[in-house]
Amino acid sequence: QVQLVESGGDLVQAGESLRLSCAASRSTFSINAMGWYRQAPGKQRELVATITSGGNTNYADSVKGRFTISRDNAKNTVYLQMNSLKPEDTANYYCSANATSIYSGRSRNFWGQGTQVTVSS
Repeated sequence: QVQLVESGGDLVQAGESLRLSCAASRSTFSINAMGWYRQAPGKQRELVATITSGGNTNYADSVKGRFTISRDNAKNTVYLQMNSLKPEDTANYYCSANATSIYSGRSRNFWGQGTQVTVSS
């Protein structure tokens, strides 16, 4: 199985920055695309940003120009640099990874436990 561990969440004020990290551990899976999702209390989980193994990125309109997703394949880690944070960014942020079993060749998605980001006004 692939295990994902997020870190970097914190309580900050509007306008400040945070950098989230997600370290993936795997042995029998090859990791493909990775991404960040978030869920605020009372709301649905939504896409924040994704990045393919080739480096192609995709962002939610609400974070474009402020957030940057990147990855270090050698370290099996994906990052989310969050600048100019707004109170609306407050949520639990989850790391996700699509991985393919080296045995079966089948792919599936894995999720981390989440890290809390709280932005005060």
